[in-house]
Amino acid sequence: MRSLRARVTIVTVLVSVIAVVVTGLISLQLARSTLNDDTRDQLAAQADILATLPRLASAAELADKASLALGGTEVALVRDGTATGDAAVYVDAVILAKLAAGEQVSATRRGGSGLVMVEARPGKNGDSMVLALPLTSVDRAVGKASTRILIALGVGLVVAIAGATLLARRLSKPLVDTAAAARRLASGQRGVSMPAATTTEIADVAAALAALDSALAASEGRQREFLLSISHELRTPLTAVRGYAEALADGLVDDTAQVGRTLVTETERLDSFVRDLLELARLEADDFSINHAPVDLAGLASDVVAAWSGRAATLGVTLTASGGGAADTDARRLRQVLDGLVENALRAGGNTVTLLVSAHEISVLDDGPGLDASDLAPAFERGALHARYRDIRPVGTGLGLSIAARLVQRLGGTIAAGNRPEGGAAFTVTVG
Repeated sequence: MRSLRARVTIVTVLVSVIAVVVTGLISLQLARSTLNDDTRDQLAAQADILATLPRLASAAELADKASLALGGTEVALVRDGTATGDAAVYVDAVILAKLAAGEQVSATRRGGSGLVMVEARPGKNGDSMVLALPLTSVDRAVGKASTRILIALGVGLVVAIAGATLLARRLSKPLVDTAAAARRLASGQRGVSMPAATTTEIADVAAALAALDSALAASEGRQREFLLSISHELRTPLTAVRGYAEALADGLVDDTAQVGRTLVTETERLDSFVRDLLELARLEADDFSINHAPVDLAGLASDVVAAWSGRAATLGVTLTASGGGAADTDARRLRQVLDGLVENALRAGGNTVTLLVSAHEISVLDDGPGLDASDLAPAFERGALHARYRDIRPVGTGLGLSIAARLVQRLGGTIAAGNRPEGGAAFTVTVG
């Protein structure tokens, strides 16, 4: 019962059974009604014919001359207000009165064996004749017709069950094939061909799985590139640390102070990678906390400038903030975004970095080399710009912009990458 094929089969069979039962009941009723009407019409036609006969001596003679076509028909002769013959028991005062008035009678009376059709006609010379036919003869005919109807309905039901089974198999096969394709996707296969579907709904499912297949392949490709990039970046400081450690162990290093500074620098690079990776992991967690409150964006920008002024002075970069605005957001998380963008801008190699505040926005502007038009769309993908520029100009871990984008998304805002008309990159964060 849990499979679609079984449910389709059972539902179709139930509908077929209900249809057969309803059709059978209606057919039997219609057959009975039709046979009753036909039998009465024949009985009435015989009565009309008998009414044209000349004066008869008795009901027996009437029956003999009638050569009745309907088996079991009983006959009575009414003469001088008295009925004689087998059908006389059904002739009552009402029938006699109507016959005396010259009226035809078409009625139903109850006899010893049940209901009886009665047809009476006034005849010539004052005689009247009465024909009676018990409905048991009609019931026998209905029984024969019912048997044939039931046989036909039974054959139809068997055909419906067979058709339901084939239909369910045909309807469920594309779904079964699609489920098998989905399981192959889940097992790690890519480029899985989807089964052809004849119905719109199943075709939509197959198309969605094909799109998922393509998206997974693209995502996994980006992940592989990212991991290769990260492994390359991690290997460099590790190689330096190992080399100096081996040199120290072999007693080949005299300037231990210089070695210590180098080791500190390389371990800081490793620490930066680890912190960025942990930050990404926290961003993916459901319990990542966001605390909204009114924030003075100009004050926040000033704090960022104060924190990074020392680094900017070391690099010979002028770091400033201007403008004003306010927003309802998480100041700590927004500060984290701005720190990442400012660090990225200082690394770009320009002479100035500006934090421009307006209403609900903060833009980080630099006068460095900027970004190509093809860089703007993938700018916030993990390691995208890092992989493109690591052999051209100074780059970070390749995770900073991705972290910034995920943080802004959690804040309910937007972040956009662009180029300044006068040269340099522009990253704009909108919150609140």
